[in-house]
Amino acid sequence: MAERIASEAGVELCDVNITRFPDGEVFVKIVDNVRGDDLFIVQSVSVQPNEYLMELLIMIDAAKRASADRITAVLPFYGYARQDRKDQPRVPITAKLVANLLVAAGADRILCVDLHAQQIQGFFDIPVDHLYASPVIVKYLRSLELDNLVVVSPDAGGLKNADSYAKLMNAGIALVGKQRKSAEDVVANHLVGDVEGCNTLLVDDMTSTAGTLTAAAKLLHKAGAKSIRAAVSHSLLTEKGIERLKDSPIVELVTTDTVPQRKWDDFNVTVLSVADVLAEAICRIHNDQSVSSLFRVDN
Repeated sequence: MAERIASEAGVELCDVNITRFPDGEVFVKIVDNVRGDDLFIVQSVSVQPNEYLMELLIMIDAAKRASADRITAVLPFYGYARQDRKDQPRVPITAKLVANLLVAAGADRILCVDLHAQQIQGFFDIPVDHLYASPVIVKYLRSLELDNLVVVSPDAGGLKNADSYAKLMNAGIALVGKQRKSAEDVVANHLVGDVEGCNTLLVDDMTSTAGTLTAAAKLLHKAGAKSIRAAVSHSLLTEKGIERLKDSPIVELVTTDTVPQRKWDDFNVTVLSVADVLAEAICRIHNDQSVSSLFRVDN
């Protein structure tokens, strides 16, 4: 991802050595001179979130001590974002904890894509530029020329996201009501909206075990949907998630390269790149220009 962003931005990627001490501690050395530079550090806190988060924090500290002028942490995927509030006793708010860690390490600015919850931006006392994958995904979906399209939110929390997709694609909207049994198991038991004979699109910010998506897809299939596709910004799919998708009525998963991708075992997956969007945002931030134009979807 960092290589693609650097290529799109027309700059060379900084040379960094990341190794481990014998006991597993992370060692970082920034090889190139960064004194006085506007530095952008790209790291998705995913797949191995504990390792990747520590790498990012230590790299920010190394850059700060190397006298970089400004340090922007570029997180295509913001890890630990699921726990963004206390919804039961004696649980943490890890999204806020990670925000505190990034600021304490020395980050001056945050650039991220599709946070799990919009309010996470308020966890920071430094500027946050929040980009969206929807312009890239919508551009691809429009090329499919799906008629009679209904955008479906797989749960109540994603209704605002589904509404934005529906407006961009001039489509209808529906909502699936779900009950979560555990972190991996979900039961979808209510459908609000008419999908009979329609092409449907399930939209979500992330998926790992695909429990929410596949439960909603089964309900849509039962309600007579003509076709079912899913679009997620961050695909963190496990082996169990891939198997669930293969056994579901979902005919295609559309996602982006914000996180490293797994092998799909012949499941129909379309991976779109957001490197050009991030590169454009980085160039605009460096030149003190507005990034709001990146939210537009060209007709």
